[in-house]
Amino acid sequence: MRGPLGAVIGRYPSSDGNTQMGGIIRHNRKCRDIAFLVIFIAFWVAMIVNSSFGFNQGNPLRLTYGLDYKGNVCGEKHAKRDLRELELRYWLDPNQVYQSGLKSNQFKLANARSICLLDCPIPLDDQLNWVCDYPEGDIHLSMGDWINMNYDYYEFLTPEMRNTSLQLQGPCYPVIFPSVNVYWSCQFIARASNMSLRHWQQMGGVKINEDIIIDKSIHRSINSRSSVLKRYMADIGKAWPVLIVCGGILPLFLSVIWLLMIRHFVVAMPWITVALFNVLMVSVTMFYYLKAGWIGNDAISPIIGEHDPYIHVFGREINHLRAAAVLMTFIMVVAVLTSIVIVRRIIMATSVLKVAAKVIGEVQALIIFPIIPYTILAIFYMFWFSAALHLFSSGQVVQNNCNTNCCAYDLVSKRVNCDHCCGYSINYTPHIGVAILFHLFGCYWATQFLIACSSTVIAGSVASYYWAGGATSQPEIPFLPVFSSMKRLMRYSLGSVALGSLIVSFVESIRFMLESIRRRLKVSSTTPDSWIGKAAFHSSRCCLRCIEWTIKSVNRNAYIMVAITGKSFCKASAIATELILNNILRIGRVNVIGDVILFLGKLCVSLSSALFAFLMLDAHKYRSGHNKITSPLFPVLVCWCLGYIVATLFFGVVEMSIDTIILSFCQDSEEHQGTAQYAPPLLMETLNDQNEMQRLTQGPH
Repeated sequence: MRGPLGAVIGRYPSSDGNTQMGGIIRHNRKCRDIAFLVIFIAFWVAMIVNSSFGFNQGNPLRLTYGLDYKGNVCGEKHAKRDLRELELRYWLDPNQVYQSGLKSNQFKLANARSICLLDCPIPLDDQLNWVCDYPEGDIHLSMGDWINMNYDYYEFLTPEMRNTSLQLQGPCYPVIFPSVNVYWSCQFIARASNMSLRHWQQMGGVKINEDIIIDKSIHRSINSRSSVLKRYMADIGKAWPVLIVCGGILPLFLSVIWLLMIRHFVVAMPWITVALFNVLMVSVTMFYYLKAGWIGNDAISPIIGEHDPYIHVFGREINHLRAAAVLMTFIMVVAVLTSIVIVRRIIMATSVLKVAAKVIGEVQALIIFPIIPYTILAIFYMFWFSAALHLFSSGQVVQNNCNTNCCAYDLVSKRVNCDHCCGYSINYTPHIGVAILFHLFGCYWATQFLIACSSTVIAGSVASYYWAGGATSQPEIPFLPVFSSMKRLMRYSLGSVALGSLIVSFVESIRFMLESIRRRLKVSSTTPDSWIGKAAFHSSRCCLRCIEWTIKSVNRNAYIMVAITGKSFCKASAIATELILNNILRIGRVNVIGDVILFLGKLCVSLSSALFAFLMLDAHKYRSGHNKITSPLFPVLVCWCLGYIVATLFFGVVEMSIDTIILSFCQDSEEHQGTAQYAPPLLMETLNDQNEMQRLTQGPH
């Protein structure tokens, strides 16, 4: 059994038996969980090394643009040739594209000869036009002249070069098929121009295959899962102004406004929060319907181009938006019905929030304190997103090792080369995947750590308020309780916070992996047939339930007791759990509705971030030109998550104020035979109101 905590968090007797002042929260502290603080520091060193690898090896342009026949990334100004304006990838040999679409052929589209262009070439009606390799060797043209000539210098070729060009071996290749720009690649339209094909045949060119396979081969490459994921990641990089405004500045402003309104209009805020939540939920859902094309035009067609006759087959981004719209519809219905149910309990929430409003009014530094962890988190996220883009695009550009006849004329050596004519690909080694997973885990741990630090500081500040009897004029209260709490955290409790955040991050990671395994085992919405599969399926579900229970146990109450008692994380968690279990009947429903209102408030802030992100992404800058994004889905989701994290930092002031006072009340009552000695009058009034309300609503038993 644990002993009383009066010597730690209340007044304590001196050696002569007299009661001494100044023992609030600050007595008998020492550094705890130091080993985990060392682990956290080592982890940060590893994060820096891991990010350095990404910055050295990665190139975010690879996420959007393809590679040319020399291994250069289209649109890159630091390539051997300045390709900053040449962002579109075009496949020169239509027969190679055709062969890559045949199931019986081993030839890959990655080996087909591609080049970077400014725009997609279109066949002419009166003559045959060409697209030639980059000018070099005996072709004395600058890149600017080559572009101005529409990439066509066929008239300057020697008879030998013209002959190899007619064999589809370059350096010039005929434009037989129309093509359109689809996600920075020239998508062939599998209907050859009759006039261009006739000119080609009259010149003695080899047979060119005409088939829908030419279109489908490129489409399959553009629409693959890996390509879509890369484009989504590139969207985040291109929409960084939206992330800063809607994921950082806007939720900061809204969260501070919400805290100020809680301070001055506590009676009206629960009603305002519920009403605003419903309006925002419906608005964001309608935006998803708009972007998915179920209301008006979809968001993908303007990016692909309305003139593409095969626009309906580019459905992966559209399907993702429609799936998000369906999910939002379900969430909206559940959320609206839930908010209707809790309307009857809003009076209870108001009485609980009054306690927090009183604390915020007395310890006014609590309103602006979250700006400190917010600033640290903002700097971290800017670094993290930049490193993530480089890690996702890291890898080595290597020439493919293909055993295919892909001969091409080399302007430098002045001959047809069949030895090194394969295309280039980006080689992703397994350690890159491990580096990405480590980077993702690091983001979650760092976020949890900063939120935990913020919660602990707030808890220490509010505990100082409580153990002074709810009056800031008491001499036991530090003049600046927030900064005193920060000092205690930095000096004694960083290791405990590192341990708590690590446990939450580790458990969530295991939960995510088990959920992925469970979904893989689930085939066609049924459990596997084999007994091994069934055992693994049900075991994973059982483990998920256990993990969810563990997450609920390791909660913010442990940080509160760390701030109050200075104990290690595990010991503080045990103390908090025992206090709650011993007083569950007394305080069980006191702050449940208050937590629901606070959760709805966080959603209001994050939904506002998502809504404004939709509006900003509708700007012309993100719908055309160099910075156009492929889909608003990922930037909006990232803004939503960032908005929720920022709201969690600021709303933690109210949450931790309520929970800290309630836990302190429980400890106070336990040490004084059931009668709290230091409880602020407003808290006692609130608890009495709750007991009276429960008695009236439940009736006599």
